[in-house]
Amino acid sequence: MNTENTRRIYDKQVKSGRFIYPSLKRNIREGDKGLQIKMGIKDSFEKAMMDGRTIIAILIVAILWRAYISLDGTIAFWESLCSGIAIILFGWVIFAYTYHMFKIQKGWSISNWIYQGIAVCMLPLNIYVIIYYGMRWYKLLSTEAYLPLDFIYRDIRFIALVLFYCAVLWSAKYIQKMHEDYTSLSKGKGILHLISPYLHPEVKKLREMSITELIGKVITDERTLMVIVGLAFIWRTVISVDFNIAPWESMCSGIALFIMGWLFFGYLYSRSWKYKGWLALVKVYHGIAIGLLAINIYVLVYYAMRWYRLLGVGGVAEAFVPLDYLFRDARFFVLVMFYCASIVLSKFLKRAYEEYSLLSASAEAKTRE
Repeated sequence: MNTENTRRIYDKQVKSGRFIYPSLKRNIREGDKGLQIKMGIKDSFEKAMMDGRTIIAILIVAILWRAYISLDGTIAFWESLCSGIAIILFGWVIFAYTYHMFKIQKGWSISNWIYQGIAVCMLPLNIYVIIYYGMRWYKLLSTEAYLPLDFIYRDIRFIALVLFYCAVLWSAKYIQKMHEDYTSLSKGKGILHLISPYLHPEVKKLREMSITELIGKVITDERTLMVIVGLAFIWRTVISVDFNIAPWESMCSGIALFIMGWLFFGYLYSRSWKYKGWLALVKVYHGIAIGLLAINIYVLVYYAMRWYRLLGVGGVAEAFVPLDYLFRDARFFVLVMFYCASIVLSKFLKRAYEEYSLLSASAEAKTRE
C-alpha cells in the first residue's frame, strides 16, 4: 500500500478513535523506514560530492589527466572521448541537481530562484560543451586558436570548465545553508516572512540615486540584458556574413567580453565584502566568483592566441573554414548569455540579503524589547 495513503487512513482513524489495524501500523513503519533509507543515501551522496576535499580531488584529477594526455603534444580520439564524456556528465548532473532543488525547495522562494539562476547560467555552457565535442569528434573543426598550441588551449578550456563546475557544486552547499538560516530565523515571524517579498521594491527613486547606483541598476535590469543579448547576436551575424573576421572585429568582440566578465567579477568580489555579516551568502559569492574567474581566464587565453594568429605574427595565416566561423559565433553568443544570466543571479543574491536583513532587524528589535 502506498505510504501516503496508508498514513492518511491512519490519521483518519486516530481522529475518529477507531481501531488501528496492526498491519496498517506495520505498513506505516516500513514505509517510513524505506523513506529514511532513501533520504539517508541522498544526503550522504550530496554531502560526499559537495565536500571540499572531493571537489579538490576532482580538480586535481582533471589537471593530471590533461597533463598526461598532452605530453606528446597531441590528443588522440579516445583521450578526447574520455574527456568529453566526463565533462558532459559532470555538467549535466550538476545542472539536474540545481534544477531539482529549484523544484523541491520549500519555505523560501528566493532560494528557489537562486538555484534556478545557477541552472540557467550552466545551460548555455553545457550546450556549448556538447556542440564543441560533437564537432571535434566528427572532425568538423579545423583550428580554434593557434594551430601549434591548440592542444594547450584545449587543456586550459577543459580545466577552466571543471573549475567552474566545481565552484558551482561548492556554492550549492552554502545555498542550502542560506535556506536553513533564513527559515530558522523566520520561525515565529509568520506574517513578516509572508510579506517580506512585497517589501523588496527600491525605496530610493532614480533621482535620489548616486551615479554608481544608477549605472548599476540600469546595467543589471533584465531589459538591458535582453538588449545586450540581441546586440551580440546581430553583431556576430554582421561580421560573419562574408566568412571573414578582421582583426579589429575580433578585438571588438574580445574587449567587449573582457569588460563584461572582469567588471562583473569585481562586482561579485566587492559584494562578498559588503555582505560579510552573513557567512553562507559570502561563501556563495566566493564560489560564483571563482567560477566566473575560470571562464574569464579561458576567454583571455583564447583571444590572446586568436589575435596572435589573426595578426599573422610569425608568418601564421588564417585559413577559410566555414564551420570554424559558425562555432566561434556560437561560442561568443554562449558567453554573452552566460554573463547576462550570471548578472541576473547576482540580483537574486542581493534580494536574499535584503530579506534576511529584514528578518534579522526584526529579531534584534524583539530581543531589545
